[in-house]
Amino acid sequence: MTDTATSSATGVSRLLFVGAGVMGAPMIRNLKKAGVPVVAFDTRQEVLDGLAAEGIEVTADAHAAAREADVVVTMLPDTPDVKAVLMGEEGLGAAMTPGSLVIDMSTISATAVKEMAGVLAGRDIAMLDAPVSGGMKGAVAGTLSIMVGGAAEAFARGRPVLEAMGSTIRHVGEIGTGQVFKMCNQLMAASHIQAMCEAFALCRSFDGDLGLLREVLMGGAAGSWMLDNLGPQVLAGDTSAGFRIDLHLKDLRLANEAAFDKGLPLPGLAMATTLYLETRAHGEGGNGNQALFRTIDRMTNQAG
Repeated sequence: MTDTATSSATGVSRLLFVGAGVMGAPMIRNLKKAGVPVVAFDTRQEVLDGLAAEGIEVTADAHAAAREADVVVTMLPDTPDVKAVLMGEEGLGAAMTPGSLVIDMSTISATAVKEMAGVLAGRDIAMLDAPVSGGMKGAVAGTLSIMVGGAAEAFARGRPVLEAMGSTIRHVGEIGTGQVFKMCNQLMAASHIQAMCEAFALCRSFDGDLGLLREVLMGGAAGSWMLDNLGPQVLAGDTSAGFRIDLHLKDLRLANEAAFDKGLPLPGLAMATTLYLETRAHGEGGNGNQALFRTIDRMTNQAG
């Protein structure tokens, strides 16, 4: 299928993707594979050079690219980053043409998303918040789960683009609701990996076979994405970063802020946040999510 035909099918004539990090770069590759006319921007020249070497169109001038794009996708670390890119007279929102669409796929504040969407709406620019789950593996495979908040019309426009990057696309409500769903996802993910590490610690204290334990647990009610994807890395002592402790802590901070605003006591969230903070305090912030096992090792006096 040609790029032109696929572009017609998605309704996109040009898409600017901002943020080619661990998650963003494979998402850009999948957009290109799907025939979406994508141009990539990142503040790191070496990243742009790498994408260009793969045949992906890149730009050093995001504002010029935004003026020509009917869709802008952002995949950035935190709320201030997204605001800096989209808002104000220097933001891309000021460069985009009326009738265009912003899809923010970062994990950020739901309140901030609503505020930005209001500003963009005043310029006749629609916005979707579409945070993702599935990690780097899902980004590479194009099987991300994408939770989308925004108007139904905007979702219908953005869905063909999202389908190039994910296999589970759900419209979950009004703008900002995607972020609420992502908070819930991250709360559970942190609790799941905590439970896995504690189970491994308990089994090891009895000299149990942790590899066998994982196999057995995978076949029962305790089976989980964490056991399947991060369990092998925990057992191997591999802390390499797919999704960093620092980023998960940012997500847990957002969930804690939302819970506080609503007056919700969520003790599991508080405990997971404390354990992640302890992990970062020991210099593990740049390591992968599974580095939480080092904290459990220290607490149970089983560190190697």
